[in-house]
Amino acid sequence: MPVSLKSYNTFGIDHQCAELIEVTDATELPDLIRTLDAQDRGYFILGGGSNVLLTSDVNLTVLKMANKGIEVTAGNNAWHVAVAAGENWHQFVSWTLEQQMPGLENLALIPGTVGAAPIQNIGAYGLELMEVCEWVEYLSLPDCVTVRMTAIECKFGYRDSIFKQQLRGKAIITRVGFKLPKMWQPKLTYGPLAEFNTDTVTPEMIFERVIAVRSEKLPDPVKLGNAGSFFKNPIVDAVTFAAIVRQYPDAVAYAQEDGRMKLAAGWLIDKAGLKGYRQGEAGVHDKQALVLVNFGAATGADILNLARHVITEVHDRFGVMLEPEPNLVGLHSLLTE
Repeated sequence: MPVSLKSYNTFGIDHQCAELIEVTDATELPDLIRTLDAQDRGYFILGGGSNVLLTSDVNLTVLKMANKGIEVTAGNNAWHVAVAAGENWHQFVSWTLEQQMPGLENLALIPGTVGAAPIQNIGAYGLELMEVCEWVEYLSLPDCVTVRMTAIECKFGYRDSIFKQQLRGKAIITRVGFKLPKMWQPKLTYGPLAEFNTDTVTPEMIFERVIAVRSEKLPDPVKLGNAGSFFKNPIVDAVTFAAIVRQYPDAVAYAQEDGRMKLAAGWLIDKAGLKGYRQGEAGVHDKQALVLVNFGAATGADILNLARHVITEVHDRFGVMLEPEPNLVGLHSLLTE
């Protein structure tokens, strides 16, 4: 019988799959994959469901990664932490602070699982996963061989990695390794954190502030379905940015090492007059324009239609093309109705 995925995606969209299997032991994955392949049954991997938009029912088997476990090895200068893919990300961050192993506090309250974190190189408040990731372990497909890849080999970029590119659909992440230096250095570059004193700030203070800011700006998926930031911040060349600033002197952007500028997608959407915009059961959040929300009964197609509208409006006004952050799973894409 088809299984509803409503409770397995933070958008709360009620699309169905053919079968759902929770994977609590990663060592069982090879036999499971071989069986599905032998029966010619398609499948896709689901973590916390916080970075996915289901665009239709899917005639696939969903493998929900639910393996648990954390192992710590203390080195001379750092803690080396190996974490199972099914662990909840925020709970893991909180646990590291309880264990007096800071370094992840800027990434507090990001929804999803540890295994999903490297795929899009999660980042927030001045820190990206690539800065603390040591290695990623995955099951290669279709040969079902376990591979450990160093952080450099993961080809991390802005909301990007080899798992979204060359290894897309060819790897199931089972564990992630982190390196947390014992000589903790606070990262206070992001606005709400800049007011802290470097000499007196503690990891717990950063942790609590990040939670407070995220809670104020971002809707709770339990109350209002969403996948966090729906659009990537677009990176443009200096000429394009200069043209935008001439017309909009208050443009919000961040300089990149290569001379390009990363525009704040939320600012672009807001300036296009779309903050709080609603199309039926789908809408742009009224406090954070980066977030698309499900008011209760939206379908994946409804969210896609809204995303197309936002992309078109922003492009028409600024000449900048927005790209979605979540993975789109189903029969529809941004290019198909």
